[in-house]
Amino acid sequence: MQTVHTAAELRAALGGQTGVAFVPTMGNLHAGHVSLVELAKQHGTPVVASIFVNPLQFGAGEDFERYPRTLAADCKKLEAAGCDVVFAPDVAEMYPVPQTFTVQPPETLANDLCGACRPGHFAGVATVVLKLFNLVRPRIAVFGNKDFQQLHVIRGMVEQFNLPITIVAGETLREPDGLAMSSRNGYLSTAERIQAPQLQRELSAIVAAVETGMRDFDTLAASARRRLNMAGWRVDYVAVRDAETLHPPHADSRQLVALGAAWLGRTRLIDNLRFSCTGA
Repeated sequence: MQTVHTAAELRAALGGQTGVAFVPTMGNLHAGHVSLVELAKQHGTPVVASIFVNPLQFGAGEDFERYPRTLAADCKKLEAAGCDVVFAPDVAEMYPVPQTFTVQPPETLANDLCGACRPGHFAGVATVVLKLFNLVRPRIAVFGNKDFQQLHVIRGMVEQFNLPITIVAGETLREPDGLAMSSRNGYLSTAERIQAPQLQRELSAIVAAVETGMRDFDTLAASARRRLNMAGWRVDYVAVRDAETLHPPHADSRQLVALGAAWLGRTRLIDNLRFSCTGA
């Protein structure tokens, strides 16, 4: 496995190869990231993983400075998973001049759910991913389903810019108690870690209620928010959406997704559960 830090080194490592499968990450890797690399290996070679903590997607007061940088440990995990090239640029390499050109997702998507709580976040995500796509030039790119809204943004960008890239989604990996794996789980205290699976349980309760015939999605989401708040969480949102559009469900919606984002202490956790619904 090669580890490179500049665009020139990346071009030399790839040597114009086609069929590249790409897994972009911010590092501090866990088993969920490893599963994305393993999935990428099923779709193309060589496999390239990037490790870059992107300042453009962090807002004021967020955790850009304290986000864990664990490059050596990450590289060991990637090598064991069969990754061929790790691209680990610094900020100056990715942004050699001020990034005044940016990718702006539509307001209905960029300013909803996570976007409403993190203004500018998805413009930062879309911009850095487009830059990485231009550098790596993959045929396949693999993203995790846990960041469901991000996946939606990336798919829309690829479609609207006619990028010759197939986006593959990897399933969310979970701890034995149901907590979605996340690099930010390491921020949780012992007591918070015990409490953290409640977010997934609340989303599961919404899914179960809908599957038994309930269709008052706003009431179901409000009840979940209330229970989380009563347990000491600070809820950004809990919502049920059409899984294909991320719009509120309508009479013809058949694939739904229950999504939530909430703070437990200083840690913001997100999760989602996609499910089928008949007669929504």
